[in-house]
Amino acid sequence: MQTRQHVRMLLGLLLLLAAVIPACAQDNYEIQVYESDTVPPKHTMVELHSNFTVEGSKTTVDGVLPTNHAEHETVEITQGFTDWFETGFYIFTSIQSDGGWQWVGDHIRPRFRVPPSWHWPVGVSLSNEIGYQRRAFSTDTWTWEIRPIVDRKLGPWYLSFNPALDRSFHGASVNQGVVFSPNFKFSYDFTKRIAGGLEYYGSDGPITGFLPLHDQQQQFVPAIDVDFGPDWEFNFGVGIGATAATDHLIIKCIIGRRFSWTHDHGKQ
Repeated sequence: MQTRQHVRMLLGLLLLLAAVIPACAQDNYEIQVYESDTVPPKHTMVELHSNFTVEGSKTTVDGVLPTNHAEHETVEITQGFTDWFETGFYIFTSIQSDGGWQWVGDHIRPRFRVPPSWHWPVGVSLSNEIGYQRRAFSTDTWTWEIRPIVDRKLGPWYLSFNPALDRSFHGASVNQGVVFSPNFKFSYDFTKRIAGGLEYYGSDGPITGFLPLHDQQQQFVPAIDVDFGPDWEFNFGVGIGATAATDHLIIKCIIGRRFSWTHDHGKQ
């Protein structure tokens, strides 16, 4: 009974936050703290990332289109090749407030992990994401992200830390060099199928000298994960900005489906 009450309280909190907190612009297309696991060989994961800006910029700013009431839809396709290597491909799109649906850009993401046979006490993997986004949607057109991933499952608790490093190769942020963008997540299994917790996304500035807190991006996302089976992924959250440089509210949802190209469908 207490577990059901906890789940209802968490769902109610998420809906309340989505309904009443004022919002600003949000240019994220994928809002996710990564797990160390990779897609198994001969399997393909297809995910849809949906992020809605409740209220954002209403005019073009520095050549970037307004984001007010924009819906960002990202398709992520990840192919597993071995038990330690996968490659993901992203297609970023934006549905503008006037109803126009536009292509934003593409990224590719090879990722390596410490294989399970090594029996490390924590999960460890390394993601490299490189890609292009159109100038109309970002002041930086070519970027590279290096994302170390460390996670651990402790009973009903799950912890993950992604101390990402970002680098722009063409655009307004080139002179910043390497930027530190840490992400983390902790969640608790309320039932065998429902987990809830908190995700954090930050961008602190160049590693040679962090920006003042006022100019950093700090976002907290109460979120839930629902287990619909081994081949499915579902995540829903409401992001709340904690600094002036961060969007105050964004609603995000991830739906994923894994496909097997072997006869042992559903097994890893």
